[in-house]
Amino acid sequence: MEFQWTPDWAMINFAQRSVIALLCRAILGVILIYASIDKIVHPAEFAKAIGNYNVLPFGLENLLGIVLPILELLVGTCLVLGIMLDGSAIISAGMMVVFIIAISQAIFRGIDINCGCFKVTVENGGHQVGIRRVIEDCIYLGMAFMVLNRGERKWELYPKS
Repeated sequence: MEFQWTPDWAMINFAQRSVIALLCRAILGVILIYASIDKIVHPAEFAKAIGNYNVLPFGLENLLGIVLPILELLVGTCLVLGIMLDGSAIISAGMMVVFIIAISQAIFRGIDINCGCFKVTVENGGHQVGIRRVIEDCIYLGMAFMVLNRGERKWELYPKS
């Protein structure tokens, strides 16, 4: 049996992990809530932004334009309030994976469109698809995994266990 040494600075104890997870949970929750607001206010523009990716059929992009912002709002609220964190973290991680795939395929296909990430219209401050959005979503995915692997179940309003 071989002993593998890990430097002390690389060790994160349970207390530090739960504080980091709390910060990730709060940041990710606020980001999801902020991202959902403009989409809820302008569902038709968001459905057009989804349609610009040329991935979904017409009926599904309209349905997704209504359902996805509400899901983002609910998941973000659950993350901020500490309600059902395991489910919220899994759903947010799944959303981030889908966002990464959608934006990446648009970049690889050379589609220059508004990503619909935070603001759905360019006049309203929307951003174009790009590698920056993929990197941001990868960071958010890491935050979701940090919440999922949070160690101690502290600061939760309605914990799983």
